[in-house]
Amino acid sequence: MKIVIESLILGVLILAGTQVMAQDNQGEVIVRSAGTGYTPSGPAPEFSQLDTDGNGSIDHHEASGYKLLANDFRMADSNHDGKISRREYERWAALP
Repeated sequence: MKIVIESLILGVLILAGTQVMAQDNQGEVIVRSAGTGYTPSGPAPEFSQLDTDGNGSIDHHEASGYKLLANDFRMADSNHDGKISRREYERWAALP
């Protein structure tokens, strides 16, 4: 029953225009919303380029310097503390 419900949810998300990626090794499903209006021309910027105040984390304001990160802020902030650490950023940037 659980598999059926998860399949239905994934189907609805796909039809709604979101990109879905399942990570088998951790049993997680990561949903990245579509439609940022921005196509990257290369790799994600270095963490230090976005951490403009040099405090070791990226806040909402700093994330706005990279539209893809601003769009995925809540997902990238995996511990939901309102800021993205270097480790969180590197994990997010490594996602396809």
